[in-house]
Amino acid sequence: MATERFEMRIDSELLARLDNWRGEEEDTPSRSEAIRRLIEAGLAHDNKGKPVYLSDGEKLITTMLADVIKGLNIETETNIDLVKNVIYGGHYWALGWEMPGLFHDHIDKRSRVSFVVNVLDMWDFLEEAFEKLGDDDKARLAEAADPFGKHVRFPGFDGNNETEYMSIARFLVDDLSRFSRFKDKKHDMNSHHPTLETYGAMYRAFEPIRKTLVFGKAMSVEQMAEVLNARRHV
Repeated sequence: MATERFEMRIDSELLARLDNWRGEEEDTPSRSEAIRRLIEAGLAHDNKGKPVYLSDGEKLITTMLADVIKGLNIETETNIDLVKNVIYGGHYWALGWEMPGLFHDHIDKRSRVSFVVNVLDMWDFLEEAFEKLGDDDKARLAEAADPFGKHVRFPGFDGNNETEYMSIARFLVDDLSRFSRFKDKKHDMNSHHPTLETYGAMYRAFEPIRKTLVFGKAMSVEQMAEVLNARRHV
């Protein structure tokens, strides 16, 4: 493997910390080797984020709770013995392996939450208006927004490539009981195809219309066609 030489300057405090770290290694590597190992460890960190850490107080509280749970024979999905062994042995990395749903670094981006809310709001108006159309108006919409106007239903987000968006949508609907229209079996939230660019174009057409939809006013056929046809510009 080809290598390249580079130089770096660090302050005395950081250098002392580096020396302390390499001094605790069994083979006491050189400074350059120690830096290489630390870089590799950082880049290859299994959890791709901050490791789990418990203060002394949290360790005490956790072990006491574990003893209470075991003493009262409380059923729990958490492996109590594993948690205690992790604390006693300092194997905090194991928590990320065994409970990735709890110990992770993911936080929903506010911009994505806002986007999902806007998309759900848009499709809520579209579906509600479509349900209120008579047969003649449905035929008009089908012709004006062919083929998008025949079956107006929120497809969801792509379960393979838009998982964060789909997760946010499901949380809003299932856990926060928002946009209850999408909680039925007709909406599984998985479109099985990319949607973000399409929804972005649709919402840009819907946004000025949304401001007019007050006091229970439904979208007109023309407004629905305008939003649905925005897909053509993607």
